[in-house]
Amino acid sequence: MLYRRRELDLPHGTIETPVLFPVRNIGKRSSDNTPTYVGTIPEFSAAMINARSIRNRDPMWNRLTDDATLREEMDVPQNTIVFADSGGFDFSNEEVDTTPAETLETQRQLGADIFGTVDVPLSRENRDAENQDRIDRSIRYALEASDRHDGDELLLASIHGYDPETLRNSIQYLERNGEFDGYALGSLVPIRTDYKKVTKLILAARNATDKHLHVYGLGGLVYQPLLLYLGVDSFDSSAFIRSAGNRNYLIPGFGGEELRNIEDLERLPCPCPVCGTRTLADIREDREALTQHNLWALATELRRFKYVASSDRDIEEYLDLRFRGNEVTQRAYKTAKQQMRRLT
Repeated sequence: MLYRRRELDLPHGTIETPVLFPVRNIGKRSSDNTPTYVGTIPEFSAAMINARSIRNRDPMWNRLTDDATLREEMDVPQNTIVFADSGGFDFSNEEVDTTPAETLETQRQLGADIFGTVDVPLSRENRDAENQDRIDRSIRYALEASDRHDGDELLLASIHGYDPETLRNSIQYLERNGEFDGYALGSLVPIRTDYKKVTKLILAARNATDKHLHVYGLGGLVYQPLLLYLGVDSFDSSAFIRSAGNRNYLIPGFGGEELRNIEDLERLPCPCPVCGTRTLADIREDREALTQHNLWALATELRRFKYVASSDRDIEEYLDLRFRGNEVTQRAYKTAKQQMRRLT
């Protein structure tokens, strides 16, 4: 097992890893539909934001360059830890419309604690040559950011690759030619159902560096225990929002369940502060409450893993039990364990 705990000293405070950064949709056309959680859920005193979306939202950007702060805009305490990515996911089907210099300027203006470099995600639909060009451009953007970055914020180089050798080579090249506090692995969400490939890629990145490793977009219930097992330091997720939009109720150990499939229940199975005293019918009609519950479910998953690790219990025995009865998650964990065994 590669699980580890560290503490990051950041401009707005310290944070213990491994940590999940809940995605805030602030700046997006859909508005910021993330309910209040900072100060309510102890694990989550952090947020992931899209720097490009905020910069391109003129009224908001004007306020932030005038006298407002990002944390005031989000209605969170000033010591909330913020990870600002470049908005690279937006470039999956669009041309890159920013530069490393502009992105760094935006991230600094927002007062972010962690910067993700400009990157161009891969696609299975692209030809190999197109994906290789995207990998190369992401590396060039990262090196330019390294040359320009001189602050106390963490700078994570965003990296991509559909084979372990590419990721290892990318990290080694960036280590030789730039200065980074860690790496952020992207392009995994579109291939997330290919567990064997995803775990191989994460392990390749983890074994190529001892620095901080972030995985973009895979912090949901299925992947979270796997990421912890594989030694990932941080991850982000918007699954709690998307699931609530689909009236999908997240249950640690089981995954997601559509509320219509359990509508004969009066009370939901979770005793979290959201569900403890409310009926299923009540929560079904309150999307914000369902979103908050889903965040509590992610926090519960993280707490359980940390407890097992801290109590010196056998992590693999716990995960064998954790994934029993769910074919999808069981297959994912079996693949990860097989690959881990080959390393020892």
